[in-house]
Amino acid sequence: MIDIINESDQKVDEQRLVGLATFALDWLRIHPSAELSILLVDETAMSAYHEKFMGLPGPTDVLSFPMDELRVPADGQTPPTGVLGDIVLCPAVTAHQAPENGRTPDGEAEYLLIHGLLHLLGHDHAEPEEKRIMFGLNDEIIAAWDEHRQAGGQ
Repeated sequence: MIDIINESDQKVDEQRLVGLATFALDWLRIHPSAELSILLVDETAMSAYHEKFMGLPGPTDVLSFPMDELRVPADGQTPPTGVLGDIVLCPAVTAHQAPENGRTPDGEAEYLLIHGLLHLLGHDHAEPEEKRIMFGLNDEIIAAWDEHRQAGGQ
């Protein structure tokens, strides 16, 4: 189950983000009953979260708060279920940084949603090899999503 709450002052295609999250969880072989919450906030709220949980000033684009520490299953393993956790996105920040990354605001939000989801599943990018794996997987999921949408999928 995927919940999305928009507390930001930005108009966001919530259905598209839920569709992407559903697609990504299926692509990653996470059980369809796994729970995920997506919270969209303004820059003031994101600054408060960033300061409180990361000790850093100012707003950021995405934060992830894992709950049950679910992981992508190996081939042949049963998909895990439980509570993945929360992803907090700041649409104003994503819209601002999208051109720097060569993406539209919607494309940046999609990329960061997957980035946050991968953090919930235990991925990190602190070390060069971790970064290569995580960002490669992020790109792979987005490419599969784009292909899915071009084929008429929601």
